[in-house]
Amino acid sequence: MATERRTAASRPAPRRAAAAGSSPASGRVDLLVATRKGAFLLRGDSRRREWRIEGPHFLGNETNHLVSDPRDPKTWLLAAKTGHLGPTVFRSIDGGRHWSEARRPPAFPKVPEGQEGPAVDRVFCLAPGAASQPGVWWAGGVPHALFRSEDGGASWELVGGFSDYLARLREKEPARFFPTPGGAITHSILVDPRDPGHMYVSLSTGGCFETADAGATWRPLNDGVAADFLPDPHPEFGQDPHWVVWSPANPDRLYQQNHCGVYRLDRPGVRWERIGKNLPATVGDIGFSIAVHPRNPDTVWVFPMDGTTVWPRTCPGGRPAMFRSRNGGRSWVRQTKGFPERNGWFTVFRQAMTCDAQEPVGLYLGTTTGEIWASADEGESWRQAASHLPQVLAITTLER
Repeated sequence: MATERRTAASRPAPRRAAAAGSSPASGRVDLLVATRKGAFLLRGDSRRREWRIEGPHFLGNETNHLVSDPRDPKTWLLAAKTGHLGPTVFRSIDGGRHWSEARRPPAFPKVPEGQEGPAVDRVFCLAPGAASQPGVWWAGGVPHALFRSEDGGASWELVGGFSDYLARLREKEPARFFPTPGGAITHSILVDPRDPGHMYVSLSTGGCFETADAGATWRPLNDGVAADFLPDPHPEFGQDPHWVVWSPANPDRLYQQNHCGVYRLDRPGVRWERIGKNLPATVGDIGFSIAVHPRNPDTVWVFPMDGTTVWPRTCPGGRPAMFRSRNGGRSWVRQTKGFPERNGWFTVFRQAMTCDAQEPVGLYLGTTTGEIWASADEGESWRQAASHLPQVLAITTLER
């Protein structure tokens, strides 16, 4: 009997997740910190005010992402670029005490002898699959590529449907996929908790894309997002999302920190709204990171960077500030207590800010100068949790 494959465009609007983020967690929070020269664990006390540093793991190696498996918190996956093994993935099943390298790391298929093909420069980000698929992991690479593992990260395969789709877009509009300082990054892999075949994947200088069939077919999801660095500032694809998140309480609410602003999207709608225009004009809405409250879809935080001619980006005027909205981006409140009042030239990368699911919610950010800042009261006040680490590339939470 013939079966019908639904495309992302024809996929009906899914129901809201019933239990995701519906009740606050209770317990301690650890921070899994990936840096330019190794990975560290910060163990927090019961109040999330004092932190003990453990590690490093893989000292001297670039660690791009360290993630615990929500289906089995003792299992951790680490994306690393090592000096002797190159870009690869390591796995621990005992909470980071012992590690084993993937027997088949993410890689492009070999090309015939005498021909040149793409090579993975970095495994940039890792994302666990749905609860119904305990062995599934996804990985985003540099250059643009999506990889899948079905055995807990031991072996990886290229998602050919995604690569083929991007190849067709590049052939159609090659100028929209130009190189950036960080490379052609694949990031923000979001797997729908209600339907593991439904995913969003975002690309630096590429845009946000959606699949309804686990990566076989794709479509762009960039309507309303500016690309003022291109001749056509509102193209179908070619935008530069820095980080895309959704509400755990309502995965139909998405937020995006883009090279050209902060946006919100409510599915099944397809047009993003630029909510960053409501931030103070003296600050602007350019940055890398964004986080959303685990139980309230309307509460979101951004950490703006100077969006003028300054590169690399730093805090506007050297005055670090978090901005929080409790109404989906219609208005914002500046949160600065505990941050330096001046000469705080922070740079915070896209994966270096996150939040926990405690009550009240804790927020965490890491800087390129090796500082970790933490708030145990939803951004109202900040404390330095660690300093003198290598350049922080990513932070994730482990709640116990």
